[in-house]
Amino acid sequence: MFGIGSTELLLILVVALIVLGPKNLPKIANTLGKAMGQFQRASRDFQRSINTEIAFEEKQEKKKANQKQAEETAEAGKTPEKEQTKA
Repeated sequence: MFGIGSTELLLILVVALIVLGPKNLPKIANTLGKAMGQFQRASRDFQRSINTEIAFEEKQEKKKANQKQAEETAEAGKTPEKEQTKA
């Protein structure tokens, strides 16, 4: 977790306990936990929306490429000989 070892985490908790006091520490930890949860949800939603947009763009590009290829194939199928026989 964030590259913090167990000894560093223990030191941070002891300093927080000394600075914030035993009364406020649970309230602050609860608030911090809720804020981190909200941040994670927002990050997940943002990532999902980005992935959806990327997939949509890729689908649009593939559709355009297929249309272009179909048009080129249709044009390649028209030869001057066939057009003269139709006329």
